[in-house]
Amino acid sequence: MHITNIHQAKTQLSKLVERVLQGEEIVIARAGKPVAKLVPYERPVQSRQGGQWRGQVAMEDDFDELPAEIATAFAGEQP
Repeated sequence: MHITNIHQAKTQLSKLVERVLQGEEIVIARAGKPVAKLVPYERPVQSRQGGQWRGQVAMEDDFDELPAEIATAFAGEQP
């Protein structure tokens, strides 16, 4: 973790952001006391809800089932 003062943070913000992108945490201090921390941004994981297309998509009668190895791959399983 790197500690810098506000003046240095203002003049070297681009360099500090590059360090954060490399995984380093940067603490910004005022009068020697930590007041803020720069950390990499983590996108929130949004769960997908089923049924959003219900009633809008139809399975045709001539649709062939997926081969087992493809179906297991879609399920995240190893063949």
